[in-house]
Amino acid sequence: MTQRRPLVAANWKMNGSLASIRPLLKGICSGLQAKCDAEVVICPPYVYLAELTDKLGNSGIISGAQNLSHLESGAFTGEISADMLKDFSCKYVIVGHSERRALYGETDGLVAAKFMRGQDAALVPILCVGEQLAERESGDTEVVIERQLNAVIELAGIKAFNDAVIAYEPVWAIGTGETATPDQAQEVHAFVRLLLARHDDAVADKIRILYGGSVKAANAVEIFNMVDVDGGLIGGAALDADEFLSICHAARGS
Repeated sequence: MTQRRPLVAANWKMNGSLASIRPLLKGICSGLQAKCDAEVVICPPYVYLAELTDKLGNSGIISGAQNLSHLESGAFTGEISADMLKDFSCKYVIVGHSERRALYGETDGLVAAKFMRGQDAALVPILCVGEQLAERESGDTEVVIERQLNAVIELAGIKAFNDAVIAYEPVWAIGTGETATPDQAQEVHAFVRLLLARHDDAVADKIRILYGGSVKAANAVEIFNMVDVDGGLIGGAALDADEFLSICHAARGS
């Protein structure tokens, strides 16, 4: 089995100000001077990417973005291109976050196009997949996730996942205080890996699959100990330096 380095990605969403993120970044950077097995990524709002790049310095923390346009350039007011993200040293970009799908109507096809646009610009997509509460209750979790993954596989090909990350988001556990049990998370992560293995065993073995549903310092160790959980996509807990640092240090190499 491939040894997968854990990854912990902070998604600050539409939160923060210069006054709040400066001490937050200082706390995270200083706290990660201690040994940390995980690769750490921070995805701030676009307008703070320059500040992030400046403050990270040689900390080893990597810049990421929360979204991108599926288009290369043009008269698309308010959109951000992949090349613009590269100008600010971004390595990762989140695509298909559940909030983008639910609140802004992003379809599986659009998410797949964003995935490809990111890769074309040498960005690593963090592809989010996950089910709504009604879909879980009706037993359709695997159907939903297979549909979401297949849209990308059909457009980009299975080999594209050699340079990608997948984040499983049980939508019913985001911002609700509810969390999938470690066994529930492992079950879905194992299914994702099995689905990819049907196309390519090596790709499935290599890819990192993150859990993204209300991870906190109190539950991180238990969740990250699951064999197919390779880290986390962290929302609210990433806005507190001590909490986020505890989550980062909970992620251990397998």
